[in-house]
Amino acid sequence: MKKSCLEIVQSKCEKCTACALGKTRKNIVFSDGNPETAKIVLIGEAPGEMEDESGKPFVGRAGQLLNDFLAEAGISRDEDLYIINTVKCRPPQNRVPEDSEKAECRKFLNAQVDIINPRAIILCGATALKSFVNLDKKQTISKVRGQWMTINVDGKDYKAMTIFHPSYLLRNHSLDEGSPRRLMKEDLKNIKDTILPDVNHFEDNKVEFINKELATV
Repeated sequence: MKKSCLEIVQSKCEKCTACALGKTRKNIVFSDGNPETAKIVLIGEAPGEMEDESGKPFVGRAGQLLNDFLAEAGISRDEDLYIINTVKCRPPQNRVPEDSEKAECRKFLNAQVDIINPRAIILCGATALKSFVNLDKKQTISKVRGQWMTINVDGKDYKAMTIFHPSYLLRNHSLDEGSPRRLMKEDLKNIKDTILPDVNHFEDNKVEFINKELATV
């Protein structure tokens, strides 16, 4: 049911040229994940070059790093998450999307969240955070990440948490106490324990690990 509703939204999105991004994209980047099983919506910034080519969010180096963090936390990208961006088309040179561009795309984002009706929303990076929360000059993503908050999407309140964008972590390799990567691990564990306490992908991960090991024998 959710999938068919989202297909209608996607068909409208594919025809959209409301802002300049619609004239320069190769593909819209609508979503990833299983809408029928997803319990969390993860909202990123905008498609990059590889996403524009593939039509799928978080497939580049940052996406691979995100996959690693999710797997370690016990969160399944394929089953637990429905992944979207604040805009569905790649901004030129991967610049930050403008407020007007996000505004034109907001109806699609709102529809996706409405249809999924998640247990929680993950705001991945500063652009996603600022799309829902008005920050003062003293507030940075480093100060608000990891904290549960309530955000409103199309008139409905949702539990939400902000995490670092994985592209930021590509430049920060330390795993020391208090480092961005260590904080990312802690935030995702918090999300898993709070939102998905009844979900355990250990057996699936164990089988996948065994299959990889056998492949090397």
